[in-house]
Amino acid sequence: MFRTSHILLKLTLVALVLGALFVIYLDARITATFSDKMWDMPARVYARPLELFAGAPVSAADLSYELEVLGYRAVSSPSKRGEVSRNRDRFDLYTRGFDFPGEREPERRVLIEFSGDRVKSLSAGGRVVDLMRLDPVQIGGIFPQHGEDRVLVQLADVPERFRQGLLAVEDRDFYQHWGFSIMGIARAAFSNLRSGQVVAGGSTITQQLVKNYYLSSERTIVRKLTEVVMAVLLDLHYEKDQILESYINEVYLGQEGPRAVHGFALAAQHYFGKPLDQLNLQQQALLIGMIKGPSLYNPERNPKRALQRRNVVLGVMAEQGVITADEAAAASAAPLGLNSEGSIRGSFPAYLDLVRRQLRRDYRDEDLTTKGLSIFTPFDPLLQRQLERSTTAVMDQLDPGAKLQSASVVTRFDTGEVAALIGGRKTRFAGFNRALDARRPAGSLLKSAIYLAALERPRQYSLATVLSDTPVTVNAAGAKTWQPQNFDRKSHGDVLLYQALAQSYNLASAHLGMQLGVSDVVDMLARLGVEKGVPRLPAVFLGAGEYSPMDMAMMYQTIAAGGFRMPLRSIRDIVDANGEPLRRYPLEYDRTVSLQAMHLLHFALRAVVREGTGQGVYRYLPRSFEVAGKTGTTNDGRDSWFAGFSGDLLAVSWVGRDDNGSTGLTGGSGALKIWAQFMAGSSKQSLAYRMPDGIQTQWIDDRNGYVTGEGCPNARRLPFIAGSEPGQRTDCAPQGPGSGPADWFDTLFGGN
Repeated sequence: MFRTSHILLKLTLVALVLGALFVIYLDARITATFSDKMWDMPARVYARPLELFAGAPVSAADLSYELEVLGYRAVSSPSKRGEVSRNRDRFDLYTRGFDFPGEREPERRVLIEFSGDRVKSLSAGGRVVDLMRLDPVQIGGIFPQHGEDRVLVQLADVPERFRQGLLAVEDRDFYQHWGFSIMGIARAAFSNLRSGQVVAGGSTITQQLVKNYYLSSERTIVRKLTEVVMAVLLDLHYEKDQILESYINEVYLGQEGPRAVHGFALAAQHYFGKPLDQLNLQQQALLIGMIKGPSLYNPERNPKRALQRRNVVLGVMAEQGVITADEAAAASAAPLGLNSEGSIRGSFPAYLDLVRRQLRRDYRDEDLTTKGLSIFTPFDPLLQRQLERSTTAVMDQLDPGAKLQSASVVTRFDTGEVAALIGGRKTRFAGFNRALDARRPAGSLLKSAIYLAALERPRQYSLATVLSDTPVTVNAAGAKTWQPQNFDRKSHGDVLLYQALAQSYNLASAHLGMQLGVSDVVDMLARLGVEKGVPRLPAVFLGAGEYSPMDMAMMYQTIAAGGFRMPLRSIRDIVDANGEPLRRYPLEYDRTVSLQAMHLLHFALRAVVREGTGQGVYRYLPRSFEVAGKTGTTNDGRDSWFAGFSGDLLAVSWVGRDDNGSTGLTGGSGALKIWAQFMAGSSKQSLAYRMPDGIQTQWIDDRNGYVTGEGCPNARRLPFIAGSEPGQRTDCAPQGPGSGPADWFDTLFGGN
């Protein structure tokens, strides 16, 4: 008997020691990691702020859309931040304010009036507002690889009624217990004994947080006891408000594809398209109710169950005195009020992919997913919306069967900032990013480099230089014989240089490329920003190689910027979790092509859309609106390209098939339509004509390139680098102004 008791005592002591060691281990685990877990914050990515001032090229419809995306609430008279009242072209807006890098934009009530497509006036408190910025749209974040998402909030920013409702439903004694509830455990134990298995938990908020942070969801006695011990330890080390705040940011509330929706703030955006502090009572109750079963009570999949659960929560809130019975009844009669978009507002995976790639040059993945960085980008939601609309409309028209794909890049070429981007036909699909990774032949888009290389040699070439558009055969050592053909399978004899580019003649371009040499053309492509995927073969003259839409955007960015090469940027500023600036990404540029030669190329690219392969642009744009661009078509119509620019925007569009099959499209019948429709709805500024120093104009006979008179037949006024004008002249004498045919060339130079 004594021996048995002795053994039992030893076993008890061993168990106590092991238990104590286990508790010490759990305590160390909590104290070492909880603070980090509590404040692990993915990087948040923001769009550009919408700037408003008198005369700003922003319409009332633009502002209305921006406010909708931002989740501003429509009211009769705004009294708190995030509210707006609209009466036609007049907005009464209570802004939220925002901490921008180095500057605070205050929250304030502002009256905004519009006239046509521009801001007419801004005032606050009866005083004129010179400039204001809305809080920027959060377009996404850089999340951990396991797919969890967060929008963190502090407890002070959580609406008091929501906080009280959460405690009334989930843990009434939260501020009184030590991490676990005896009554809750007793109720769960009774249910488990009656059923013969673990079917209920009876967990407090603290226990739920422990389970989410540290434990699995399996229903076992050992796991439950561990959960209780860790809950007590957590309660001993941390304040109740810290625990509640962590729970509010951690609780799992659903799934959007691979992204887990954690925290009430993100759930508010996901289900309702609003910040947490702008949810109404019934919306708050729905989120609280979903804790019990995020899948079972998912309002998108199970709206009836969700409605029933929401109303149960409203009843509990009324019973506990959080709301009145009348408030509960009114909220119970209301619809669910879900976000019509059915997804986290501001999800732009292709653009975020670009941001990630640029960030990883300077930051570790760990920093991007835990340090709470704020990343400010030039992304423009208004331009993105128009690009998505244009892409969808054109692609549905071209290919209802959805075999074709598309990608587009939009930049503000004066800064090199990428303002909008689409990586595929499904514009919000986080799959293969064709804008960055689809590498295809560029067709005639590369011809601009050939003609630019020629125009840099003013003693040999000008816009009026006669080129031979006749058959050509190239026998390169170690390569197949190359025999290019024109798209129409015809040769056109002698043509002027600008005409050859405007009509995209392959034979003339091949002849010109051979005169210049492959090395000179490849060098020009590098100077324009295209260095990868370029073959050192004559076929490069007609677009051979592997290029992404981003590569072509880089090339035409340099062209649109007048020969200034600047890296394409998707990031402006980065600040840490405390708002301290970490890094800026300023404008960097260098001149790589002479201004005079680039001016002549611009002129020729205007001819492309006025009288060449890009004329279809003016089925969408008014004839008075000046743009420049270039079509591109690859062999057998496998790729359709268009690159072009207006006075404020550059855009490159591509249409093709992932299997590299024929599309049956040319650059003019496919990608051009997306580009033109986008520009028609987005560009606010026509391309101006400014002749730089060293350029002069001359009337030229466009049949032979000879100098002629203003009123002579076939006369065209062309710009030349000084001293490069043709030496030969026609016998035609000027017939007086206005007697010859008026065309866009005359208008461009100030004619009628």
